[in-house]
Amino acid sequence: MTDAAGTLSNSSYAEVQSQAVIETKMLAAELCKQFYSLGWVSGTGGSITIKVHDPAIAKSQQLIVMAPSGVQKERMKAEDMYVLSANGTVLSAPSPKPLPHKPPKCSDCGPLFLKAYQMRNAGAVIHSHGLESCLATMIHPLSKEFRITHMEMIKGIQGHGYYDELVVPIIENTAYEYELTESLANAIAAYPKATAVLVRNHGIYIWGDSWISTKTQAECYHYLFDAALKLYQMGLDPTTPNHGPISPFTHSLLPEETQRTDTVCRVLKEDGEVKPHHHCILLDIEGTTTPISFVADILFPYARNNVGSHLRATYESEETQDDIRMLRMQVDEDLKQGVLGAQPIPPEDAGKDKVISALEANVSAMISADRKVTALKQLQGHIWRTGYARNELQGEFFEDVPVALSKWHTAGIKVYIYSSGSREAQRLIFGYTKYGDLRKYLCGFFDTTIGNKRVSRSYSEICQSLGVDEPSQVLFATDVLQEAVAAKEAGLQVVISLRPGNAPLPPDHGFRTVDSLLEI
Repeated sequence: MTDAAGTLSNSSYAEVQSQAVIETKMLAAELCKQFYSLGWVSGTGGSITIKVHDPAIAKSQQLIVMAPSGVQKERMKAEDMYVLSANGTVLSAPSPKPLPHKPPKCSDCGPLFLKAYQMRNAGAVIHSHGLESCLATMIHPLSKEFRITHMEMIKGIQGHGYYDELVVPIIENTAYEYELTESLANAIAAYPKATAVLVRNHGIYIWGDSWISTKTQAECYHYLFDAALKLYQMGLDPTTPNHGPISPFTHSLLPEETQRTDTVCRVLKEDGEVKPHHHCILLDIEGTTTPISFVADILFPYARNNVGSHLRATYESEETQDDIRMLRMQVDEDLKQGVLGAQPIPPEDAGKDKVISALEANVSAMISADRKVTALKQLQGHIWRTGYARNELQGEFFEDVPVALSKWHTAGIKVYIYSSGSREAQRLIFGYTKYGDLRKYLCGFFDTTIGNKRVSRSYSEICQSLGVDEPSQVLFATDVLQEAVAAKEAGLQVVISLRPGNAPLPPDHGFRTVDSLLEI
């Protein structure tokens, strides 16, 4: 056994030759033999790494034992293992062996192992080439996730129980192992609850707090992959609680070409009886179905630039007088609270021009502050209605949205909208689009008159309106973490939408994320 540069200090040499390091190296060799017998590391593929446990040293600073690359894993011994520092520097390497053995080389998985250590404070990481883990990524070739629920062995996965849905992210394979590092790190960040990442047509990386936890989870993952494969072979769906027959649309991710405008209608022509996953889907608009830039750069400026002309043209109408009454009440409350930008609105007898001028100033300030108040949203909806009618506005959507809506409609899943924009504004944006009128796919609209979107009671009220037996029968999709938290508190299932321009999420948010509504 030699050090990588031949220059280890006495203290470092003593450290890598400690009893704890020797025992960890022996353990790694023993586990490799066992994993070989399971088919996880055959053909020199797969690997393992374990932190050297020392209660006196923080786990993040503990030494790392790592198996070499390109060797017969079932024949390895303790002296064949590498020892690395916490930052990945090789402190001790195995001595070369005579031909036909290759020169020693630390695992090609090293950079990926280090990501799991750094991002999850793991105690061990296993990379398996088990056939089950490879085939599990092929069940749905376009899916970015593996899913299964209501299986006893799910309880063996850290943070999960029998009734939970196990979600394992899938990343695409590359020609060289190290090229997977960035996509693995992105998957770890996007799925805070995950303790594994699948690599399509390749295998899986699994980590845990200790080697025992990692090994236990690895056994459970492979069991669950095998169970899912067998269920699919029998025509049964592992993603539903009763594991009933697979429906034609279950987990189908449509090819990219069906996401284009001219192919939306294809989904409507599909035949077959469909069993929905959720009784209802509740969608946010801004940052979920529609780019934030459309609201910020088109709708808001349009309302700001046209508020004066709209009020002058409709001032005497009952609708506009109701808008003005609501704005007066909101501004009075804002003045009491000392809200920045709030200005007194003169009484009616001061004259229409003065009243409209004050309303314009207050509305402009509210729009600039992105206030989620009903008075503003109601007026904006009325202004936008004129813009849509004049073809000066057209609703914008991510290309997956009309495809997802039509698929859910065919599947018998009811879809509702819950946005801070008024119900009229919601109907307008879905009614005037380059895809045609999308309102035919929607069953209803909710706005802040039912409650603030960051308050759990609002979601409870919506569930009462929808008539579901349990809040968990409703799936809510949003881009706002606070809304996700409130909906989860009310018992709804929740996904967070990751769209271009959305605000970044903290690394430990704990929610499933989707890049497309087709992933739901």
